Amino acid sequence: MSVKIAAAQYDISFLENWQAYQLKIERWVADATAKDAKILVFPEYFSMELASLFGREIYSSLSRQLTAMQSLHDDFTGLFKKLARKYQCIIQSGTFPVCIEPGIYRNRGYLFMPDGRFDYQDKVMMTRFENEKWLIKGGHELRCFDTEYGKIAINICYDSEFPLLARKQVEAGCVLILVPSCTDTVAGYHRVKIGCQARALENQCYVVQASLVGEAAWSEAVDVNVGAAAIYTPVDRGFPDNGVLSSGAFNAVQWVIGDISPNDCETVREHGQVFNYRDWPLQNTLG
Repeated sequence: MSVKIAAAQYDISFLENWQAYQLKIERWVADATAKDAKILVFPEYFSMELASLFGREIYSSLSRQLTAMQSLHDDFTGLFKKLARKYQCIIQSGTFPVCIEPGIYRNRGYLFMPDGRFDYQDKVMMTRFENEKWLIKGGHELRCFDTEYGKIAINICYDSEFPLLARKQVEAGCVLILVPSCTDTVAGYHRVKIGCQARALENQCYVVQASLVGEAAWSEAVDVNVGAAAIYTPVDRGFPDNGVLSSGAFNAVQWVIGDISPNDCETVREHGQVFNYRDWPLQNTLG
């Protein structure tokens, strides 16, 4: 069984009102599903454009925007729940900073299902910016999500650079890892990209990266964003020789779309030229 997946190269806007945000998001979803995409992936922190709704004194303050954003959390989840139902697709809605107790925030990535269900993965590994300036804390749990296309996992940006996180998820049955990312340097983009490709190689699975792109000089949080979205695959027979199924133009605003076949991951793990997934435990036998 194959499924078409779409990864966003999404640009930050300065929004006039909540209705403008709704219209923008629905345009993106409608565009992807018109191309028959059934799984949509948005970038990390793409929700931060909502801070523009609160005025300069809010969006120019890292701490104040986190507080203000909480008043839009239910509207945010409600919007994506509605769109996943309306367009009958799975939507990974990037990330939203969620207050879990006074002064404690998690960088949360939701996954919305066509039947109205939704769940989330919190980012586990925090970057220096998140730790030292934004004071966002890491989560402590890795999850896998059951879907009609098999089990899906989420690695949020920096998480993709740590192989044991993805390994636990694929050992739990995931063959598709979604990576919403937000990087403000070319080096940062390549770190995540290389991490995604490595996870696809060693686990013989699909890894899909979505990227925030463009500049938003008004934003204290996401002022500069660079990157490109891509769909990465195992590097073996039946897959692209370079492990790249599809990739976008650097910093362009677009969807990157491709057909994936989750069952092919199981096939290559059994009959591939190499057995990266199966041979992983051999590392533990070395002295």
